[in-house]
Amino acid sequence: MKGGNLTKESPLINKSKAFALEVLKVCKELRATKCEGVLINQFIRSGTSIGANIREAFYAHSKADFVSKLQIALKECYETEYWIELLIDGGYYNNKEIQEKCIEIKKMLIASITTAKENMK
Repeated sequence: MKGGNLTKESPLINKSKAFALEVLKVCKELRATKCEGVLINQFIRSGTSIGANIREAFYAHSKADFVSKLQIALKECYETEYWIELLIDGGYYNNKEIQEKCIEIKKMLIASITTAKENMK
């Protein structure tokens, strides 16, 4: 819906991209520790998908499409949170900072979806 240079100004886009880069960094570390490959692959897939869906939302064809893309990003965020919990609880990773960043993005997505839905009325 916004497109163009406005996407560069979006805190949600910026934070989700930074988060995706952090996910890639963590996964690189996890590979070095011989973490289960399936955990790493799922974590990369969902963790990087959040930002991709947010970016896609900003080029939506309608307000409903915009909300739909953000809802997909939110689902991916919840899934990513699950993989982080498994990595931490399973003893593969002990830095909870990435979990906090995921929760922050989740809260931003929820607020954005709520606002967008209210603006559709």
